[in-house]
Amino acid sequence: MSENAKKPTKKKVELLPQFVNYRHVWVCIESERGEVHPVSWELLGEGRKLANALGVELCGVVICGPGERGKAICGEAFQYGADKCYLLQDDVLTDYRNEPYTKALTDLVNTYQPEILMLGASTLGRDLAGSVATTLGTGLVADCTELVIDTDTRNLASTRPTFGGSLLCTIMTQRHRPQMATVRPRVMAMPEAEAGRNGEIIEVAFSMIETSIITKVLEFIADDTRDKPNLPFADIIVAGGRGMKNQENFRHVWDLARVLGAEVGASRPVVQAGWAELDRQVGQSGKTVRPKLYIAAGISGAIQHRVGMDGADVIIAINIDANAPIFDFAHYGIVGNANTVLPALTEAFRSHLAQMKQTG
Repeated sequence: MSENAKKPTKKKVELLPQFVNYRHVWVCIESERGEVHPVSWELLGEGRKLANALGVELCGVVICGPGERGKAICGEAFQYGADKCYLLQDDVLTDYRNEPYTKALTDLVNTYQPEILMLGASTLGRDLAGSVATTLGTGLVADCTELVIDTDTRNLASTRPTFGGSLLCTIMTQRHRPQMATVRPRVMAMPEAEAGRNGEIIEVAFSMIETSIITKVLEFIADDTRDKPNLPFADIIVAGGRGMKNQENFRHVWDLARVLGAEVGASRPVVQAGWAELDRQVGQSGKTVRPKLYIAAGISGAIQHRVGMDGADVIIAINIDANAPIFDFAHYGIVGNANTVLPALTEAFRSHLAQMKQTG
């Protein structure tokens, strides 16, 4: 190309007239009995970046019962980046039910017209997001792994795995507002809270007759009463894959995890084979994790697994195949049979920890 040749210019697309009044980025803050799900703070951290790119405000939406410290939750939201919070409190909102929560959120969206609305892809968030998007007649991109703004169109570019996790696709909602997205817990980094940061609370009246709601809450059973693994918030995870060969060998994963005080994770083939329960599956169809240390033993590193764990601070891969994809993104790699390496690591850590205990 000659020096005088003109470089192609990217044409800026005008915002559709019906979208002119849609402004600001919203995050629906999920809470139960006054306890906020951490995914809400993770979304506020991501929402802050999107709002800055658009030059608009970041707003939280708090929906709860009248005695559930709604204003205190708004105060926490400000510390995690929100500029403003919409607070809806009513007796019928004390426990999550799809019908009143959908009406509360859709009424709020129709009144204040945000251009982006994000929810956590938790059990509650997934149920609510689908109903809200359907009621509003807008697009929803679920289980996103990346969110960025196309500054020429103000469109939200939402990236998510597709075709069973074998590909990543980027989707834009060009002809509808708000643009909705859900993100699974631990996919986005937890932002730093800024103590003393304040914002505006807008209290919004909500009224719905209890007798008009079909579902009733008979009993509330907290998750902490169940003995189940909590992989998304574990600091250390030892995960095993098909390379462990059989269920008997998979005990090597458990042995190392016990010594390190770690959680046990598994790849999809391991869960399908019955060597580990579904709650321990890491990956696109399982849990997304962000531990300080992730040890992957006998896991090839296919994209379906990678999207669930590549946010770990340190990844150590153990695989007999030197060309396994996991070595492309692991921080440290050990080429060897996991059934030989894991027992050696277990004994080494056990000995080291015993020495540390003796020396105080």
